[in-house]
Amino acid sequence: MRRGWVCLIAAVAAVTLWGCSHKYEEVMVPDPELQTGKETERIEMTTAAEETTPEPDERIEVDGKIKSYLTGEMTDVAKANRRPLAVMMSNDKQALPQYGINRAAVVYEAPVEGGMNRFMAILEDYDDLDRIGSVRSCRTYYTYFAREFDAIYAHFGQSTFAKPYLKNVDDINGLEGAGANAFFRTKDRKSPHNAYISFSLAQTAMDKLGFSQEYDSSYKGHYQFAKAGKENLLEGGDPAYKVAPGYVMNSPWFEYHEDDGLYYRYQYGAEHKGDQGQIAVKNILLQYCQSGYYANTEYLNINVHTSECGYYMTNGKVIPVQWKKDGEFGPTRYYDSNNQEIVLNKGKTWVCILPTSQFSKTEIYGKE
Repeated sequence: MRRGWVCLIAAVAAVTLWGCSHKYEEVMVPDPELQTGKETERIEMTTAAEETTPEPDERIEVDGKIKSYLTGEMTDVAKANRRPLAVMMSNDKQALPQYGINRAAVVYEAPVEGGMNRFMAILEDYDDLDRIGSVRSCRTYYTYFAREFDAIYAHFGQSTFAKPYLKNVDDINGLEGAGANAFFRTKDRKSPHNAYISFSLAQTAMDKLGFSQEYDSSYKGHYQFAKAGKENLLEGGDPAYKVAPGYVMNSPWFEYHEDDGLYYRYQYGAEHKGDQGQIAVKNILLQYCQSGYYANTEYLNINVHTSECGYYMTNGKVIPVQWKKDGEFGPTRYYDSNNQEIVLNKGKTWVCILPTSQFSKTEIYGKE
């Protein structure tokens, strides 16, 4: 792990003042030297070096490629125009490494019961993967995340509270119907950490379940991405070279590497590696949500509809954001302090869903 991090408090103060519903004023005291004359500015796009291959600003096909809804990058048409597969993945130590997670264009990380986190890995480039997972059971809020991307959701069972919500999403359920034949178990892990899906099994299940693999005609994408030849440098943002969301059990963090402009992920005190190496992403979103428990249970009830605050990090910078969900099933949009929708840089995105009550556990550091 790198040394010499400097804890930033200006960015945290900006979010607390902007208005999460939970009261956090006592978490940190802003440093006047950092705050004087410093206001959060509107994101400005700065022209970077022109890309070697011409790329249209519109989503049109060029030489067999088209912009991905998930990454904003030019991608083979067959993959980019196909509904993605959203796989519910375990993050228990016994399940590591996760197979296929390095290919995920977007990953959602959210807590479940007992302090453990689970992932929803959204994949469009998975045609050659014969092992994806391990796959675990659904929770209510993950059905909404999958629906936001018009994804087909793969999971192995569900909580009692999540079951009614599965009617809102096309899902491959390892415990029911055609989904029961879509998963396989391996001998190198113990149950329940050894259930996996593959490209071919997922495709077979989709066919049997009658799912269309074409995006719905009403789907217009989720994120706004930087235009060709430009990069969002978060002008006016604060440095963010190390980001610790604040999850307790796996204690994850991200470190920014200037050489390639990516955030590398760590957890459980070491590099977080999928089956294809350490995980790295271009964008990080921290999304704070109101949360509680279903009565007399340890199952979390996370509110993904009521607007709250958050952070956006890219290129070693951070700005505070506010998120708003577009209707019951529409995308979650993220806005800067001028109420302008933020523009993500092209590449992979990691979304951390965090209870507002855990806001004080988030740490953002600059480089010494």
